[in-house]
Amino acid sequence: MSTTEQHAAAPIRRRPRPAPSRPAADSTVPPPEVPIPADPEALRTLDAEQLPGLARTLRRRLLEICAVSGGHLGPNLGVVELTLALHREFRSPAEPIVFDTGHQAYVHKMLTGRADLEGLRRAGGTSGYPDRGESEHDLVENSHASGSIAWAHGLDRAHRLAGKQGVSVAVIGDGALTGGVGLEALNELAADRGSRTVVVLNDNTRSYAPTIGGLARHLAALRTGEVLPGQDVFTQLGLTYLGPVDGHDLTALAAATAAAREAAEDPGSAGVVLHVLTRKGAGFARAESDAVDHWHATGPFSLVGEEATKPAARTWSARLGAAVLDAARADERVVALSAAMIDPVGLTPMQQETPERVLDVGIAEQLALDTAAGLSAGGRLPLVALYATFLNRAHDQLLLDLALHGEDVTITLDRAGITGDDGPSHHGIWDLALAAQVPGLSLWAPRDGARLDAAVPAALGTPGPSIVRFPKGACPEELPALAELPAGDVLHGDAEAPIDVLLVSVGALADRALAAGREIAASRPAANVVVLDPVRALPLGEELLDLAAGARGVLTLEDGLAERGIGAALALRLGRRATPAQPGPVVHCLGVDLEFLAHGKRDAILADQGLDVPGIARSLDALL
Repeated sequence: MSTTEQHAAAPIRRRPRPAPSRPAADSTVPPPEVPIPADPEALRTLDAEQLPGLARTLRRRLLEICAVSGGHLGPNLGVVELTLALHREFRSPAEPIVFDTGHQAYVHKMLTGRADLEGLRRAGGTSGYPDRGESEHDLVENSHASGSIAWAHGLDRAHRLAGKQGVSVAVIGDGALTGGVGLEALNELAADRGSRTVVVLNDNTRSYAPTIGGLARHLAALRTGEVLPGQDVFTQLGLTYLGPVDGHDLTALAAATAAAREAAEDPGSAGVVLHVLTRKGAGFARAESDAVDHWHATGPFSLVGEEATKPAARTWSARLGAAVLDAARADERVVALSAAMIDPVGLTPMQQETPERVLDVGIAEQLALDTAAGLSAGGRLPLVALYATFLNRAHDQLLLDLALHGEDVTITLDRAGITGDDGPSHHGIWDLALAAQVPGLSLWAPRDGARLDAAVPAALGTPGPSIVRFPKGACPEELPALAELPAGDVLHGDAEAPIDVLLVSVGALADRALAAGREIAASRPAANVVVLDPVRALPLGEELLDLAAGARGVLTLEDGLAERGIGAALALRLGRRATPAQPGPVVHCLGVDLEFLAHGKRDAILADQGLDVPGIARSLDALL
């Protein structure tokens, strides 16, 4: 019998498959709590009988900490027992454990010397994602999905080349496995005989929303015992498949992780997939009963009971959702797509009314854009709704599938600019710089909700690819224009008189730009500072260039990279117009520094970057 067949027949593949059990925290007689050990070595000294009590302690602390700080509560409640089993079997950091996306690594942090998650998601405190600066047990800080298998396999290759012993572990959700790089990594891993890579498939049937696609259906068949031994897709690829195993049964997990190690260390193995069934939000009834996302991410909340809900300010996401629904009602050609984030990006209203015209492609932004290209070529008006940071994953498709072919695809980018609490790989600061390099692309960065309402139909009606980008949080008060010019909307100053400084404000920092302009007007009443929203920021219009060329100085403002964004493009175009006789205005570009920004509160980060009212006023004063 082959090695693969031997593992395919392993006892933990018994049928029928039980559903994930209730964790000990839900038991009628809960076990006594056990203090959180100082490190994984101390964890491994505990008796197995102590682990249910430790799991109970961990869940209690997760609830207490997230009640104060907010955070990714649901995913972490779901991996308490799994994380305990991983750190008891595998010797991190020598045997690295790579958490895909990383939002489910709170328990890992608590077991590796950070029991209290001190200052979670606050500036200077514990990051909500793995952070190499915090611990040698944290390896991959990137919070974008699907890369963990490739990381773990790469580490395994490096260790084998160096003659090191041990395995490498990737912990990836069923949602993240819908991403192309995850599937690419499985394909490549299956060809590497001798690999000591263990892929722990944390199957809770969801990312934000229920996981979709053919692979999700296959995993469902595996969960219910409908697939014959050896006929699963992983075994057919050439990998060793173990499971499914109940991800809340500590005894079963201990046996499964040990079996995974044994299989991975077999020289004939080409990698192991350990299929673990978990429940998002496990042990906390309010999370488990939440049909939307099982408390995937939460703000601060009361542990005592349900809180009276206060009327919330209307968010940018909600405003976008209403605008998209209006556009869909007005034109039956409109089709909306998203990458496993229908609700967070505002598409739920359209999905509820016209579900056949809303597509979830899984965590696959490249697929979303290429599908949209095909829809456009077929006569539809596709709108792809993403978080701004995730557009980075599909830049090639934006450039060479949409722009090269001039396809009429609108992309809406939520959480654009500084986002705050989630750190470097969630800040949406790269999109303006990327968009500025794409020929034929149109971009709107609305300053308020009314401008967002207008931008969506404008983008859908504009030939070629278009982007509408907006920040996280509540819409600001509307900022009416003093005058509407071909160059844009004048928010402050006299655009008909000689201009001392033209402040070109791109996007939702307009309220700060206006406040800074008024502050300078109060201190320098003779200076004519004009604050202008270009409305459509790309392509740069000749009217805007003409107005800027006539000013003594130009200050551009955007919540993206200063060096490669809209302001830099404007400065380049003005420089090309300059002559010795007419050198043109002095141009200063305000934006985000070219660096990875740590987590913190959005306003504090903006202030640190000089993008608050005092910072903008200082820059205006310097130009004057």
